[in-house]
Amino acid sequence: MTCAVSTLILGAGAAGLMCAAHAGPGVLVIDHARAPGEKIRISGGGRCNFTNLHTGPENFLSANPHFCKSALARYTQWDFLDLVARHGIAWHEKTLGQLFCDGRATQIVAMLLAEARRAGADLWLSTRVVDLGHDGTRFRAVLEREGARVDVTARNLVLATGGKSIPKMGATGLAYDIARRFGHAVTETRPALVPLTFSDAPFAGLAGVALPVRAACNGTGFAEAALFTHRGLSGPAILQISSFWREGDAICLDLDPAGTLLESLRAARRNAGRRNLTTALGHHLPGKLVSHLTPSLALAGNLGDQSDARLSALVTALRSWELRPTGSEGYRTAEVTLGGIDTHGLHSATMESRLLPGLFAIGEAVDVTGWLGGYNFQWAWSSGWAAGQAIEARGQV
Repeated sequence: MTCAVSTLILGAGAAGLMCAAHAGPGVLVIDHARAPGEKIRISGGGRCNFTNLHTGPENFLSANPHFCKSALARYTQWDFLDLVARHGIAWHEKTLGQLFCDGRATQIVAMLLAEARRAGADLWLSTRVVDLGHDGTRFRAVLEREGARVDVTARNLVLATGGKSIPKMGATGLAYDIARRFGHAVTETRPALVPLTFSDAPFAGLAGVALPVRAACNGTGFAEAALFTHRGLSGPAILQISSFWREGDAICLDLDPAGTLLESLRAARRNAGRRNLTTALGHHLPGKLVSHLTPSLALAGNLGDQSDARLSALVTALRSWELRPTGSEGYRTAEVTLGGIDTHGLHSATMESRLLPGLFAIGEAVDVTGWLGGYNFQWAWSSGWAAGQAIEARGQV
């Protein structure tokens, strides 16, 4: 069986479906999964943190920090909110500009599928790429679908298969392999937005304990919640800082991100000097954490026995707790992949290859990685829209 299409999109995730909705007629989207948009479906606890009100280029990491500016400026979070509103999807802001569906994440998947169908795109699921090449004029793919081989030719090819994160859902480095085949470089890839681990499991007894912190590493910090786990540290602050951490680096936890602990302890000393120091700290920090820190910080005595210098030194230690993770949970639990197809080989306005006209790369496959909080979905919408617009415009010429 043979099939000729205008555009072949590899990947029926956020970026691929967004591109399909805007790329004009003759689009075929394929995916190895049995259902489209699976990472959308499981995201945000099943409610999908689909964008962030504060999205800007400063919220993304890349070897070329300027690359994301064009797509983000041309298709913004407000544009996606308009689309959500047109489909009658109710949403709410959870915190820090993070927007979630009031209902289920499947509403976002249904919206994207409806938009792609409206544009005339076809969707083939449970389909894998057997072979792929370019004959100088068109892309030629051999696909396997329902036990049969299908030869597909396409004027345009869009790489939208994502990165390596969450391999249990079938994530692979396919986009990187194809990009290299056509001469593109791929930057170093590593798990990002991922829990950090320690080889000696020092926090096993604190598993489940959470508190607000400011986590810092390599000159960058995030003030959000941290969660102790059997293997190490998780929670939003840790996931954020994991994108900046490298093996061998230390991270610094400020256990008093509001900066009020010292004055609170001094006030308690004046009013209740006979109160035990650990009891007083327990009013500000989880009790299990205070017990864990007691030996290393030599916490003993009553508040009235603590000098100003001693209290100041104690708070300084609590605000600069240095820890050295030995690893991370890896791609198994990483929300995204840091790195990817080198942006120097792509046009930032269209996401098209500078090396091979008609080849596009979008979404997580590209070396653009957002912070935690809806930024990576916005990059999927913006980059998918940019590629779709470029393809659709070319089809009209």
